[in-house]
Amino acid sequence: MLRKQQTRRVLAIVLVVLGGVLMALAPEIWAGLAVLALGVVIELLGIALERKT
Repeated sequence: MLRKQQTRRVLAIVLVVLGGVLMALAPEIWAGLAVLALGVVIELLGIALERKT
């Protein structure tokens, strides 16, 4: 996927922050559950990307 460690690390940090923001801003209705789930998935992608370094 991404071979440069610096680019992969920056992308991972951005994904983790974006996931955290989505989880924090999720409204308390059914649509908020989808936003929360999306935030969790984005955070997991960022963490997985960071661990590949």
